[in-house]
Amino acid sequence: MENSPLDPLTIFHRMFDNDPFSHWMGMELVSIDEGACTLKMKVRAEMLNGFGVAHGGITFSLADSAFAFACNSRGRHTVSIHCSVEHAAPVREGDELTATATEDHLGNQISNYAITVRKQDGTSVAFFRGVAYRKKEEWK
Repeated sequence: MENSPLDPLTIFHRMFDNDPFSHWMGMELVSIDEGACTLKMKVRAEMLNGFGVAHGGITFSLADSAFAFACNSRGRHTVSIHCSVEHAAPVREGDELTATATEDHLGNQISNYAITVRKQDGTSVAFFRGVAYRKKEEWK
């Protein structure tokens, strides 16, 4: 892991423990490694839109958090500079979602990630792409 003295799990907790939004969403860590992160959460009634399905921001936010933890896991402070999402299937109250972030490209300053969000039955519900800028500052 470059020159950071911290492992991916420690970096995850430095970020997650100070992230009230991810806590409000009910996100839980499934796995974390260099360049990768998997989170899960359960969809609650207050996350639904007027059509009775999860607001698109719910899957976006879950994927965005997995993206953030994955790209910071290598030890440098990293921030998103572009994100996009494609919604593939509806999400309902009670669904358990899992977002898996994987690194497609790691550059000195720019990195690219693909995040897939799936329901408990394995159905893909969203495809998220993220581009991140890697600062020089390291996690300590």
